Amino acid sequence: CLGMGLTTERSLAALYRSIHMEVNRLCLESKIRPVLIIDEAQYLRNEVLENLRLLTNYEMDSQNRLCMIFVGQAELRRRLSLSVHEPLAQRLVVRYHISGLAKEELLPYLKHRLELAGTQMDLFEQPALEALFQATNGLPRKINLLAHLSLNVAALQNAQLVSAEHILTAVEETG
Repeated sequence: CLGMGLTTERSLAALYRSIHMEVNRLCLESKIRPVLIIDEAQYLRNEVLENLRLLTNYEMDSQNRLCMIFVGQAELRRRLSLSVHEPLAQRLVVRYHISGLAKEELLPYLKHRLELAGTQMDLFEQPALEALFQATNGLPRKINLLAHLSLNVAALQNAQLVSAEHILTAVEETG
C-alpha cells in the first residue's frame, strides 16, 4: 500500500477497495499495469495467500489488471497444489521451474558472475569446478554461496586459484 501511495486502512474490505481503485486508476489513466512481485513466496502464510487471491478477485473487461509474480522454491509449487489454494492456483497463468545448470553451463555462469564482480580472471581450477558442480547439483543459489565461500577459503590460504580442496573445505563449513 505504501508503495502505491495509499494509506493503510482500518478494515480489510476498505483496504481491498483502495487497492482496486488505485490499480484501476493506474491502468485506465496512466496506462500502467501494476506488477506485484513476491519473493520467497513459499513462506507466505495461508491467510496471506488467500488475501492475495482476493486481490485478483475482480476482473473488468475480462482481464485482471494486477499482475502478480510469485517467486519461490519447490515448496511453493507443492503448497499451491493443495485444495485450499486451488482458487489461487487457477488464476496462475504461467508457471516456470528453473532447474539446476548443466555441467557445461557452470564455467560460463561463474565467468559471468566474476565479471560482474570486476574480474575476468579464471579463478577456479578444473577439479574445483567438478567439485563445485557435484556439491551444488548446479543450483545457482548454492553455486553462488559455495563459490563465494571457496574464494574466501582460497584467499585465507593465499592461493591464486580455488582448488577442489578449497571447495571441500567450504562445503564442510556450510554443514
